[in-house]
Amino acid sequence: AAQKEADNNSWPVTIAVTDDGGHLLALRRLDGAAPFSADVATQKARSAALGRKETQVFEEMINGGRTAFVSAPLQGLLSGGVPIIVDGQVVGAVGISGVKPDQDVQIAKAGVSAIA
Repeated sequence: AAQKEADNNSWPVTIAVTDDGGHLLALRRLDGAAPFSADVATQKARSAALGRKETQVFEEMINGGRTAFVSAPLQGLLSGGVPIIVDGQVVGAVGISGVKPDQDVQIAKAGVSAIA
C-alpha cells in the first residue's frame, strides 16, 4: 500500500518496515530514490517503533526548542516514521524517506493503514 501511494504520486522513495524492536524486516528503494534514503527510512521506522509514536512528534519538539532531542541516540527523528499499532500495542513501524516531510508521512500512513 505504501509503494502504491508512492507510485500513484510518482514519488521516488525508500520504504522501510521494522518490528516493534526497531529491527529491519523489509526495505524497498524505488527507482529514482537517493541511495542515502535507505538509511534514513530505516532510522525513521526504528525511531517510530522504539519511541512508540510518529517521528513527526519528535521533529516538532526539536523545532519547538527541545534541542536536547538532537543528541538523542535515535537518528530518525524526522517526519516519515509511523508506528503500526494493533490492539493498542506497537507491533512495528513504517519509515519513508525521499520526498517532502508531509509526503513521507502520507506514504507511511497508507502503508500502516493497510496493516493495522
